[in-house]
Amino acid sequence: MKTCFFVAGCLLCSILGFSQTPTDSVKMVVGKLFTAMKAGDSLMLTQCFTDSAILQTVAKTKEGKVSIRNEDVRDFAKQIAGMPKGDADERITFNMVKVDADLAIVWTPYQFYYKGSFSHCGVNSFHLVRINGEWKIQYLIDTRRKDNCI
Repeated sequence: MKTCFFVAGCLLCSILGFSQTPTDSVKMVVGKLFTAMKAGDSLMLTQCFTDSAILQTVAKTKEGKVSIRNEDVRDFAKQIAGMPKGDADERITFNMVKVDADLAIVWTPYQFYYKGSFSHCGVNSFHLVRINGEWKIQYLIDTRRKDNCI
């Protein structure tokens, strides 16, 4: 009888999602970011980030020198909010997810489509922190290019 209750309890926990791994929950937050972008939902987008999040892009100047461009999460959210649904479509692949306690890193090659047309590709590198049991993006840096896409 105890075995029946144990098996039933395990099944119930599995059905209710208690078997979700830390890797799965990290992927959900990253996925939520891109869902928010495609939906033009700035509130959902900002919920993915910590209050002190850092956004950066590795870019090249016209002279070919590497530079790092900083962006504020609030400014990014405003930009997304100003886009019609479906305009910002970033398609990612989870290449690597690593989790240690309350820190996670994620590497996602991507292709970005704007209004249905290919715009650019690159790689996103995320650092996430689990705060009060919820994963949030603390740091996001990406590369951008128009060729040699994966």
